[in-house]
Amino acid sequence: MNQNPGTIGKKLGMTQIYAADGNVLRCTVIDANATIVGKRTVEKDGYSALVLGAGERKEKHTNKAQLATYKKAELTPKKIVRELRLAADVVAKAEIGKKLDLTEVFAEGQFVDVQGVTRGRGYTGVMRRWNFSGFPATHGTHEYRRHGGSIGTNMTPGRTLPGLRMPGHYGDETVSVLNVKIAKIMSDEGLLLIEGGVPGARNSYVTVRGAVKKKNGGKKA
Repeated sequence: MNQNPGTIGKKLGMTQIYAADGNVLRCTVIDANATIVGKRTVEKDGYSALVLGAGERKEKHTNKAQLATYKKAELTPKKIVRELRLAADVVAKAEIGKKLDLTEVFAEGQFVDVQGVTRGRGYTGVMRRWNFSGFPATHGTHEYRRHGGSIGTNMTPGRTLPGLRMPGHYGDETVSVLNVKIAKIMSDEGLLLIEGGVPGARNSYVTVRGAVKKKNGGKKA
């Protein structure tokens, strides 16, 4: 499990910036203005984690139990709430109600993992969903140019095996992109610029954490 420090934020879209060597970097812009809205401790909950909130939610759309929690912390209701498992010492230092300082969590050039929900594409065929090549366009092929072919297994075992690639619902699933680099941190605006693309549609929320498979993922570069 990834227990490196991180944040949540809204994917705003993509842009490009110039690196120090003059190269153009294509970057995803993430609005990472997250607030610490709660804690989970080993003594009380059996594990240690920070509860982060982002975006604003109307009070009338928030149930009374959640509203009481926000008012106790002197915060407004948040649209998105996520728990990030962290080491107990990191959780102990965090202050409820404080905005997350991006420069304390990340550093420019650091590798991170980004998790988001991909865009839903509805019900699609095998060529789009699984990248099948399809049937020949000529030489007698009739009505089967974009079909998936046989799904049977003869007499034994005489059934369609589980996991067979077939048409169905495509997209709208949680995907993680590993080892992408932070190109720039704009702490005053609460923005993270990450090299390359990340999962999710524009205005969707993503989780950004230090890379679990890189040496500098959990600390500043």
